[in-house]
Amino acid sequence: MTIVLETAHPSFVQMRDGLLPFAELVKSPEYLHTYRICPVSIWNASAVGLNADIVLDFLAKHARYGVPQNFAVEVRAWFGRSEIFRLVAWSEDENLLCLEATDAKVFAELLHDPELAGHFVRVDPAVGKGWVTRARRGLVKQRLIKLGYPVDDHAGYVQGSALEICLKAQIAAGSFGLRPYQEQAVANFHQEGRLGGGSGVVVLPCGAGKTVVGLATMAAVGAHTLVLTPNTVALRQWKRELLDKTNLTEDQIGEYSGALKEIRPVTLTTYQILTYRKSKEENFLHFDLFSRGDWGLIIYDEVHLLPAPVFRATADIQARRRLGLTATLVREDGKEDEVFCMIGPKRYDAPWKDLERQGYIASVECVEVRVPLDAALTMEYLGASKRSRFRLASENPAKTDALQVLLQRHQGSRILIIGQYIKQLHELQKEIDVPLITGSMPNVEREQLYQAFRDGTEMVLLVSKVGNFAIDLPDASVAIQISGTYGSRQEEAQRLGRILRPKSDGSSATFYTLVSEATLDQDYAEKRQRFLTEQGYSYHILPAASLLAEHV
Repeated sequence: MTIVLETAHPSFVQMRDGLLPFAELVKSPEYLHTYRICPVSIWNASAVGLNADIVLDFLAKHARYGVPQNFAVEVRAWFGRSEIFRLVAWSEDENLLCLEATDAKVFAELLHDPELAGHFVRVDPAVGKGWVTRARRGLVKQRLIKLGYPVDDHAGYVQGSALEICLKAQIAAGSFGLRPYQEQAVANFHQEGRLGGGSGVVVLPCGAGKTVVGLATMAAVGAHTLVLTPNTVALRQWKRELLDKTNLTEDQIGEYSGALKEIRPVTLTTYQILTYRKSKEENFLHFDLFSRGDWGLIIYDEVHLLPAPVFRATADIQARRRLGLTATLVREDGKEDEVFCMIGPKRYDAPWKDLERQGYIASVECVEVRVPLDAALTMEYLGASKRSRFRLASENPAKTDALQVLLQRHQGSRILIIGQYIKQLHELQKEIDVPLITGSMPNVEREQLYQAFRDGTEMVLLVSKVGNFAIDLPDASVAIQISGTYGSRQEEAQRLGRILRPKSDGSSATFYTLVSEATLDQDYAEKRQRFLTEQGYSYHILPAASLLAEHV
């Protein structure tokens, strides 16, 4: 189910734009781009109005060697599954929804699944109908997609309390404006308020203005909004953006965090607060936040990080419009299908390299520096367990010398050094004498250091994995990754994203990864890099000996 597209073909742009609605971009090196068709990509296409005939006609018209018969059969089968189940409001009882099946036989067969059957108040298999409470709306959709059948949800949305939100461009002409791709993303999601829109995911690289898409969507919906963010730093960043780029005032924006419990027309919270409970046996203390406000829109920032408990919580709020924002839908737990059914289909996706060519994100050179283990550490490494080997290699002390040379090479640039292990970071701090930001640092101190970095009074920051996402440091031009989380492609994309914002002087950025040569550290680094190489980035391999020769 793979399609290969030549970038040098005269119709490349037309072909790429035609493929993106129904095929996932898997690899995009310089000359050949690879796309993959899978059930979720077809169900995304069905959700935005495509059908099997449109897709297959496009492929038949443009495929150099024709469309294989089995390829066409699979595409029709996946589209067929997306057309079986439809969820609608039930006119006879406003507390119930009706799941309608165009194929009663399929519905009757699936009712043998006890988990699915348990969600229905009553069923009539003969006519292919089942009735569920509104609270089970998300759970039924979730179970059916696990069984291979997406649900076309037409049960409608709660409008929520009205709230007039205007972007500054609409208040003071010229002070702020949307980029063309941001306008398209909002239009694809909102669809002028029609029932077919209102839920889904927008995929844009870090630095391309996902938050701005969120603000513009809030303006389009015009209702009380709940924003879920990865951490308190991101929460405060959203607040700054709302105050800077919209007509909203301080008293209209609430913070629901460990420090404050404000519920206002626009309320900002974190995934950590929502999933907090005193013990595994107790209930989540703050889940009632979903029902305490008359929300017309819920925004999931960095939706790829959405924790499992919040997936379950969304079962109760499927009646709200839902926007997911992310740089990558890759989830290391493989639950992309759950994002599809609980948040909505992918509404917009922009190729990273296209935005780079247009100057909307910075160009980046990716470099992997391979550092050898010394003889003593090699012996210890060979005698250790697999988990211990990875950590030993990640914390290789020889990385410090390579890091020192890179700091000299880029002296005068704003540099982020990102690592996984706190002990390693503390040891580095003693060596290079720069500020260290970890999860244990109070948010006020963190923000002071970030601001000092923005102002240029601090040129180098050492950060733990709290720096993986949601920090707005537009002038950061060098990122040095000294250790990472096993083979997390998601993390690699987020760390590169710290330096993707366009630079004020138009310069490019550099992303270094320090790995211990011929170890698990190098093996996992290759897995982490896969997502970025699929986006069109290439890694230049630099032996540490060559780098150290610069210093000599």
